[in-house]
Amino acid sequence: MRIVAIKEVAVPINSTIRNAVFDFSEMTTSVVAVTTDVMRGGKPVTGFAFNSTGRYACGAQMRDRLIPRIMKAPPESLVNAAGDNLDPEKILACMMQREKPGGHTERSVAIGTIEVACWDAVAKIADKPLHAVLADKYNDGKVPDKVPCYVGGGWYAPGKGIKELQDEIRMRLDEGYTTMKIKVGGMDIPEDVKRVEAGIKIVGSSDRLAVDANAGFNRSRALAYALALKPFKLRWFEEPTDPLDYALLADVASVYDSPIGTGENLFSTQDIENLVRFGGMRPDRDIIQIDVPQSYGIVQFSRTLGMLKRHKWQRHSIFPHGGNQMTLAIVGGFGLGGCEAYPDVFGVFAGFADDAKVENGFLKLSDRPGIGFEAQNQLYAVMKDLAQ
Repeated sequence: MRIVAIKEVAVPINSTIRNAVFDFSEMTTSVVAVTTDVMRGGKPVTGFAFNSTGRYACGAQMRDRLIPRIMKAPPESLVNAAGDNLDPEKILACMMQREKPGGHTERSVAIGTIEVACWDAVAKIADKPLHAVLADKYNDGKVPDKVPCYVGGGWYAPGKGIKELQDEIRMRLDEGYTTMKIKVGGMDIPEDVKRVEAGIKIVGSSDRLAVDANAGFNRSRALAYALALKPFKLRWFEEPTDPLDYALLADVASVYDSPIGTGENLFSTQDIENLVRFGGMRPDRDIIQIDVPQSYGIVQFSRTLGMLKRHKWQRHSIFPHGGNQMTLAIVGGFGLGGCEAYPDVFGVFAGFADDAKVENGFLKLSDRPGIGFEAQNQLYAVMKDLAQ
């Protein structure tokens, strides 16, 4: 068997939301289709992925060097020992040829997106959902039927005040979510504290509300927010510092007792290891939020988990960034702490299968082969056109 084509297209997110740092008006994402010569239902098996959200499309790297490396490789060098399916570990190694260490984000998103699309194809060829394939390989065959799922929101928008924020939270609770994450840092501290108090009033308990500063604080602001939020004992305080300022993060952790969440803007095993070595992170409470398609993909993520285990971190402390079908499959397959959701904010890239339903904070996993994009009609229309 072999890969016969890999295609990429940049698609605009078309979102007007903003956090404390930037808006998404120019945001794009790369959609990838990896087509094989394996036939199912009279059509070649094609795996799909996109590069999550929050980073721009990265097709240039794919077209200039990553896709050509794969297509030039002997087909037998990219398949498993039995020769009946792709081997993502070998495909990752192929893409990493002649790549200088460091500078991860220049390539990690592009490589990870292609790699996850290959996993979609692997699962479809095996006629299994991706989470089941990953569970067999990476989690002793433990296949869950549902995963915990929290919802992100609380964005800043013109005319959106306390009432509108509370209405949004009520809507998400009515949809079946039990834990909500809202933005902080886009207002002065007293105004944001009022938003937090208003959110807690609706969710009913402070450990069901998380806040996200999107890495937008300098030292004085990060420490001031930590002290202002400390009394609330929130579910977690996300990204209070620049992603690479481990010293400041450690200082925040020294004055903030409740959980801290971070890691979505780190894209390598080495950076995550520096985070847990030097960032003051506490395995007994804090959470790590790696975005897997943006961080070299699933194979490298398994290596990162191995590294974290050596540092005494458990899988229940890992909550990958990215409220989408890819993250859902990864959380289920590896047995991680939970999946996030971002309904209605990232166009066709937000959310899960059209028939997905959250119940009491859990999302049921589907038995559809692969990642399951085919059950997201609007998104799959984009992907299907790419594969033509």
